[in-house]
Amino acid sequence: MMEKKLSHIDESGNATMVDVSQKEASVRTAIATGTVHFPAEVFKSLTDQDFVGKKGSIVQTAVIAGIQGVKKTAELIPLCHQINLSKINVEIEPNINQFKISCTVKCNEKTGVEMEALTGVSVAALTIYDMCKALSQDIIIGNIQLEQKTGGKNDFKR
Repeated sequence: MMEKKLSHIDESGNATMVDVSQKEASVRTAIATGTVHFPAEVFKSLTDQDFVGKKGSIVQTAVIAGIQGVKKTAELIPLCHQINLSKINVEIEPNINQFKISCTVKCNEKTGVEMEALTGVSVAALTIYDMCKALSQDIIIGNIQLEQKTGGKNDFKR
């Protein structure tokens, strides 16, 4: 069995960006999800307002923010590669006292897009928090996780 090691740490223990120059480009996808949970009375209030607050449509603003977050991942996560993205889809669905967020990212590159998908979910969730914090700070962002990735050396499905 091959020993797993941290890919962003060199032999001397220093942070390093992975060299992908010898890898073949392939179509890669990643899907991440997360939730934003609200106290019941706050979510009822949001539902009664069709999820529109003083700052505008909560869902549409968070979708756009999630897309922007995906595009800025390499600026936010120090050792991520800048990659050309071919598709970003952010979906936000109301559920029982929460929003469920899903972000799908696709590219044809030498490295995958799981960090981009996770960043998209995170930024969308933070945007929902920002737009709703006037109603309550008892909002919980959670369960942000990779659901699947394809097209690299190792595919993954939760």
